Amino acid sequence: MCCRTVGCIVTLALSLLVLPLTAEAQPSAKIPRIGILVISTAQGRGIEALRQGLRDLGYVEGQNIVIEYRRGEGKVDRLPALAAELVTLQVDCMVAGGTQASQAAKHATTTIPIVMITSRRPQKF
Repeated sequence: MCCRTVGCIVTLALSLLVLPLTAEAQPSAKIPRIGILVISTAQGRGIEALRQGLRDLGYVEGQNIVIEYRRGEGKVDRLPALAAELVTLQVDCMVAGGTQASQAAKHATTTIPIVMITSRRPQKF
Protein backbone atom coordinates (compact mmCIF):
# COMPACT_ATOMS: atom_id res chain seq x y z
CA MET A 1 0.00 0.00 0.00
CA CYS A 2 1.17 3.43 -0.70
CA CYS A 3 1.44 6.18 1.92
CA ARG A 4 -1.51 8.01 0.42
CA THR A 5 -3.82 5.00 0.88
CA VAL A 6 -2.64 4.41 4.44
CA GLY A 7 -3.17 8.10 5.20
CA CYS A 8 -6.75 7.93 3.87
CA ILE A 9 -7.52 4.82 5.93
CA VAL A 10 -6.12 6.41 9.12
CA THR A 11 -8.06 9.62 8.47
CA LEU A 12 -11.26 7.66 7.83
CA ALA A 13 -10.79 5.54 10.96
CA LEU A 14 -10.12 8.59 13.14
CA SER A 15 -13.13 10.36 11.66
CA LEU A 16 -15.36 7.41 12.51
CA LEU A 17 -14.05 7.38 16.08
CA VAL A 18 -14.54 11.11 16.61
CA LEU A 19 -17.93 11.36 14.86
CA PRO A 20 -20.04 10.25 17.87
CA LEU A 21 -18.34 12.90 20.01
CA THR A 22 -19.32 15.69 17.65
CA ALA A 23 -22.91 14.62 17.06
CA GLU A 24 -25.36 16.96 18.72
CA ALA A 25 -27.92 15.54 21.07
CA GLN A 26 -31.48 16.59 20.52
CA PRO A 27 -32.42 19.40 22.88
CA SER A 28 -34.53 18.19 25.76
CA ALA A 29 -38.08 19.45 25.87
CA LYS A 30 -38.51 22.46 28.12
CA ILE A 31 -40.39 21.61 31.29
CA PRO A 32 -43.06 24.22 32.03
CA ARG A 33 -42.53 26.18 35.24
CA ILE A 34 -45.52 27.71 37.03
CA GLY A 35 -45.14 30.21 39.86
CA ILE A 36 -47.86 30.29 42.50
CA LEU A 37 -48.11 33.41 44.67
CA VAL A 38 -50.53 33.48 47.60
CA ILE A 39 -50.78 35.50 50.79
CA SER A 40 -51.54 32.49 52.97
CA THR A 41 -52.31 28.80 52.92
CA ALA A 42 -56.02 29.64 53.21
CA GLN A 43 -56.19 29.58 49.42
CA GLY A 44 -55.26 25.90 49.45
CA ARG A 45 -58.52 24.68 47.87
CA GLY A 46 -58.01 26.83 44.79
CA ILE A 47 -54.40 25.71 44.45
CA GLU A 48 -55.34 22.06 44.93
CA ALA A 49 -58.04 22.42 42.26
CA LEU A 50 -55.40 23.84 39.91
CA ARG A 51 -53.01 20.97 40.65
CA GLN A 52 -55.80 18.42 40.06
CA GLY A 53 -56.68 20.09 36.77
CA LEU A 54 -53.05 19.90 35.69
CA ARG A 55 -52.94 16.20 36.64
CA ASP A 56 -56.11 15.62 34.62
CA LEU A 57 -54.26 17.10 31.63
CA GLY A 58 -51.29 14.79 32.18
CA TYR A 59 -48.98 17.20 34.03
CA VAL A 60 -47.38 15.56 37.05
CA GLU A 61 -45.53 17.83 39.42
CA GLY A 62 -41.87 16.92 39.57
CA GLN A 63 -42.04 14.84 36.38
CA ASN A 64 -43.16 17.02 33.49
CA ILE A 65 -44.00 20.30 35.24
CA VAL A 66 -42.38 22.39 37.96
CA ILE A 67 -44.46 24.43 40.38
CA GLU A 68 -42.75 27.11 42.44
CA TYR A 69 -44.76 28.02 45.54
CA ARG A 70 -44.38 31.36 47.29
CA ARG A 71 -46.51 32.24 50.32
CA GLY A 72 -46.66 35.58 52.10
CA GLU A 73 -47.48 33.87 55.42
CA GLY A 74 -50.31 36.36 55.91
CA LYS A 75 -48.10 39.41 55.33
CA VAL A 76 -49.10 41.53 52.36
CA ASP A 77 -45.81 43.44 52.41
CA ARG A 78 -43.92 40.22 51.54
CA LEU A 79 -45.80 39.71 48.26
CA PRO A 80 -43.77 42.13 46.04
CA ALA A 81 -40.46 40.44 46.94
CA LEU A 82 -41.96 36.98 46.42
CA ALA A 83 -43.38 38.02 43.04
CA ALA A 84 -39.97 39.40 42.03
CA GLU A 85 -38.40 36.09 43.07
CA LEU A 86 -40.75 34.20 40.74
CA VAL A 87 -39.82 36.55 37.91
CA THR A 88 -36.14 35.85 38.60
CA LEU A 89 -36.86 32.11 38.39
CA GLN A 90 -38.24 32.75 34.88
CA VAL A 91 -41.57 31.05 35.44
CA ASP A 92 -43.69 30.61 32.32
CA CYS A 93 -46.87 31.70 34.07
CA MET A 94 -47.82 33.10 37.49
CA VAL A 95 -50.90 32.05 39.39
CA ALA A 96 -51.87 34.69 41.94
CA GLY A 97 -54.28 33.92 44.75
CA GLY A 98 -56.32 36.99 45.58
CA THR A 99 -56.30 40.66 44.64
CA GLN A 100 -53.20 41.64 46.63
CA ALA A 101 -51.10 38.82 45.19
CA SER A 102 -52.36 39.70 41.69
CA GLN A 103 -51.34 43.32 42.17
CA ALA A 104 -47.86 42.28 43.38
CA ALA A 105 -47.47 40.00 40.36
CA LYS A 106 -48.61 42.74 37.98
CA HIS A 107 -46.06 45.18 39.41
CA ALA A 108 -43.28 42.56 39.16
CA THR A 109 -43.66 41.75 35.45
CA THR A 110 -45.18 42.90 32.21
CA THR A 111 -44.13 39.85 30.20
CA ILE A 112 -45.17 36.80 32.24
CA PRO A 113 -48.85 35.85 31.98
CA ILE A 114 -50.72 36.13 35.29
CA VAL A 115 -53.73 34.01 36.20
CA MET A 116 -55.79 35.31 39.11
CA ILE A 117 -57.68 32.86 41.30
CA THR A 118 -59.76 33.13 44.49
CA SER A 119 -60.45 36.83 44.27
CA ARG A 120 -63.67 38.18 45.66
CA ARG A 121 -63.44 41.46 43.78
CA PRO A 122 -61.44 41.19 40.56
CA GLN A 123 -60.14 44.58 39.46
CA LYS A 124 -58.58 45.98 36.36
CA PHE A 125 -54.90 46.62 37.08
